Amino acid sequence: MKSEPPHVGGYRAEEGSSSFPILVIGYGNELRGDDAVGPQAARAVSDWNLPQVRALALAQLTPELAEAISQARQVIFVDAAADAEKPTATAQAIGPSPETPALGHASDPRWLLALAKSLFGRCPPAWLVEIPARSFGFGQPLSVEAQQGAEIGLGLIRRICVPQET
Repeated sequence: MKSEPPHVGGYRAEEGSSSFPILVIGYGNELRGDDAVGPQAARAVSDWNLPQVRALALAQLTPELAEAISQARQVIFVDAAADAEKPTATAQAIGPSPETPALGHASDPRWLLALAKSLFGRCPPAWLVEIPARSFGFGQPLSVEAQQGAEIGLGLIRRICVPQET
């Protein structure tokens, strides 16, 4: 019996492919103002229709993502950053951290990377793109800061997904 390629929330590993796609995971609570910037960025990336890029817009990170992460060539996590010291969107390389997140769910992308390595033997290179967030009120739209940060963050994501030819 032939097994189906693993999939998570619209992501499906392509059977027989020699290179795994770049997986973009935007996460945050879309009911809480600027916290929605991660999922909105993921949907924008999906709209680019890049052949080797898969994007997921999620409310939170969960352990079930570990398998898809382990199969990706590279992973980009996108989240709102309430850090006042980050006036603009940033992208930083991250690695696995075995520290268990609080509240019983995988709220830290580093922990998910460690879980992928532990369960599936592989942890791909990963980035964390953080977009400035100021307003987290229920039902609020994205603030001007988050909208501007999202544009910059999407530019950073595009540079990771589509490196310039030299």
